[in-house]
Amino acid sequence: MKAIILGAGQVGSSVAHTLAFEDNDVTVVDRNPQLLLALQERNEIRTITGHASHPDVLLQAGIADADMILAVTNSDEINMVACQIAYTLYHTPLRVARVRSRDYLTQQKLFATEAVPISFVISPEELVTTFIRNLIESPGVQEILDFADGKVQLVAVQALHNGPIVGQALRNLSELLPSVETRVVAIFRHDQAIIPLENTVIEPGDEIFCLTARRHIQSVVAVFRRHDKPNRRIMIAGGGKIGKRLAETTEPNYHVKLIELDSGRCRALAGDLHRTIVLNGDAAGQDLLKQEGIESTDMFCTVTNDDAVNILSAMLAKQLGARKVLSIINRTSYIDLVKGSAVDIALSPAHATIGALRPHILRGGVVTSHSLQRGAAEAIEIIVHGDTRTSQVVGRHIDEIALPADTVIGAIVRGDRLLFPDRETVIESQDHVIVFLADRMKITEVEGLFQVSITFI
Repeated sequence: MKAIILGAGQVGSSVAHTLAFEDNDVTVVDRNPQLLLALQERNEIRTITGHASHPDVLLQAGIADADMILAVTNSDEINMVACQIAYTLYHTPLRVARVRSRDYLTQQKLFATEAVPISFVISPEELVTTFIRNLIESPGVQEILDFADGKVQLVAVQALHNGPIVGQALRNLSELLPSVETRVVAIFRHDQAIIPLENTVIEPGDEIFCLTARRHIQSVVAVFRRHDKPNRRIMIAGGGKIGKRLAETTEPNYHVKLIELDSGRCRALAGDLHRTIVLNGDAAGQDLLKQEGIESTDMFCTVTNDDAVNILSAMLAKQLGARKVLSIINRTSYIDLVKGSAVDIALSPAHATIGALRPHILRGGVVTSHSLQRGAAEAIEIIVHGDTRTSQVVGRHIDEIALPADTVIGAIVRGDRLLFPDRETVIESQDHVIVFLADRMKITEVEGLFQVSITFI
């Protein structure tokens, strides 16, 4: 595949690295030559210094015969115009754009072929807001990821010493959850992946990844860490796009307070939000946090644009008694630094955005992809195509499929049915197969395995 990426920031660089690793022809365009030089030193890619939406720059980048243009600059307008030019002048097949402004996103007719011809729009703010809201709605969970249009969820939960199954083998899970369908697909212990077996013993501190239906999430969580109290009081630090959107979506069901340093922004937020208490002040100010009852806060979310403020205010809130704290961290290198600290959940908008992009850049029928463990592991959903003549998986038992090491087929969605397969389960065409890879570098092998081939016999 020949791909042109506009923007060499966190998202553009990460996607460029992924595509280059998978032997695609990649060109990155940016106005900052230093960013391009750093990117080129780490990857075998072409780089062009120039304005991303100028036709001559796009032509120099190879738009005339490109398969995909990915516009992820910091400007919505540049991203939209670049996709328009790619379609109008060169009929580029796949056009993906990052659009942040809700003024654009709420206009459903805008991104149509006859208007602004974008194949797929991604909004980091919407992705992050949805991620955080899912965590608020499911206390005790570290991560919730949807597959098969929401028919099955991958849930990450940290095992605690008081969990009923902690200290026991996984074979006892069915006895503790007799009426719940679930499958443990991976365990991370001291950052090392363990593919679970029936005799695997759960230890305190293990990070467990389970597949289950949404209605069973709280029952599954309670097996690993008892019941966590429901979240009722939410405090948000930062009144930018993410902070405002998070307040809008949570204020109908929760007691929400939002802290914003800029007084003008506070007045605007107070006018737009209906039930949220808007506070003008420093989220890292100890006196303000105490005054506003940080010790009775169930979830403290730091969502400013400053990583240092996010990390420090979250640590302070935790020290002052907040039950759980979450920080948005834009520099992915900082995420490892806060692991094991007072920050319970560190969220990278770049990782969330890449997860939304990956189904559009992967092959082999991949329709959903989520990066796990800071990019080390991957969970993907693949729609199976072909028949016994053209596919290496259709009509075959799972134990006959040559999956890479440390790769697990965790669930199959067949029509409206959710199946947790065993070794004898036969894969059928149109199955939605959920695959967990402890090593995401094996994703190319899995893609190839599920690809339809007219030459396969």
